Amino acid sequence: MACDGKSSAKCGTGGVISSGGSNSGGYHSASSTVLKIEGAVIRDLSKPNPSGGDPGSLDAGDDGAPVILRGVNRSGTEYQCVKGAGIFDGPDTEGSIEAIAAWHVNAVRVPLNESCWLAINNSPDWTSGEVYKQAIQRYVALLHKHDIYPILELHWVGPGTRLATGQLPMPDADHAIDFWRDVTETFRDDLGVIFELYNEPYPNNNRDDDTAWQCWRDECVADIYDTVSVDGGPAKWQKVDSYQATGLQQLVTAVRQTEGANTTAHHVILLGGVQYSNKLTQWAKYKPVDPANNTGAAWHIYNFNGCANVDCFNTIPATLAASEAVVVTEFGENDCQGTLVSDWMKWFDEHRTSYLAWSWNAYGACVPNSQPWSLINNFAEAAPNSGFATTVRDHFAALAAQ
Repeated sequence: MACDGKSSAKCGTGGVISSGGSNSGGYHSASSTVLKIEGAVIRDLSKPNPSGGDPGSLDAGDDGAPVILRGVNRSGTEYQCVKGAGIFDGPDTEGSIEAIAAWHVNAVRVPLNESCWLAINNSPDWTSGEVYKQAIQRYVALLHKHDIYPILELHWVGPGTRLATGQLPMPDADHAIDFWRDVTETFRDDLGVIFELYNEPYPNNNRDDDTAWQCWRDECVADIYDTVSVDGGPAKWQKVDSYQATGLQQLVTAVRQTEGANTTAHHVILLGGVQYSNKLTQWAKYKPVDPANNTGAAWHIYNFNGCANVDCFNTIPATLAASEAVVVTEFGENDCQGTLVSDWMKWFDEHRTSYLAWSWNAYGACVPNSQPWSLINNFAEAAPNSGFATTVRDHFAALAAQ
């Protein structure tokens, strides 16, 4: 979700993920379309625990058993730090993660801020650099403790000397490569962390065409548009700036080079498509080269997107999910109801596609179209905040009980 997470506006079996056994480095005889995740105890909600205990529990060393990720986004770490208001929006305690785990999730997506991670562009000292990194590392460790996979994703960037205060069309050539080199080095030995290299690309002024996809993979000059008034005239949508963008191929290369050519196992990398990750039309054609062959598609779905119904899902997304791992790293319904997402989650399950709801925050009562995204009423009770949230929680619980 673009902006600060609070706005209603957008500012096959081939798709399974495999947990790697500790003695095999995560590489099994499975199809190359199966992603390999290492290093954590996981919950596979698609099957009971054969050894007893909590429903849906499965050890990651169980010879690469397929894992479907089902979880939530934890928004806040992309915007709180640049405000100097802390790092998390709400608690980051173990108790707060226990509340998330009670919804039977096995994945939490954590948005990151480029300026805060790298301590650049006048980001606040008290919420940036080592302070920021250590907070994220502590949170990742707590997620692992509760059998939850972290997905770390680059949400906001700031080209040049610009502070990262909002969503831009593409990662910037100035800092994004350094960002991913440093994140990879920080979590080099924790292969249970998944990397989503950029949140919601929308190159070529949010088009879905060859030029956009070429920029997505390779690089380009990205234009920044905003609604502004010129010389006192009426506000209109127009170009206000531009910057050199880096392509996702360069970021994949940076991650793999940092891991090292001699490593025997690699982090899972997820790459969102164009038009805010909703369009996957040419994802397979422009998929970056990954020497580790451990890259999947990130897909975002909201009811106001161009591809937001099962008929659309059954076209290109279904074809892609039959040959590539697909993870819906954001989905949501902005009418405070759960009618649409109920059908979506059934489709995801049928196609063994992973999915995470937006977002585990407590912004107040659900208001259709203007404030619909909070999954919970407050962090203490963590009760569903809407029909959308109730539908997600109940669906996860039903799967865990199977």
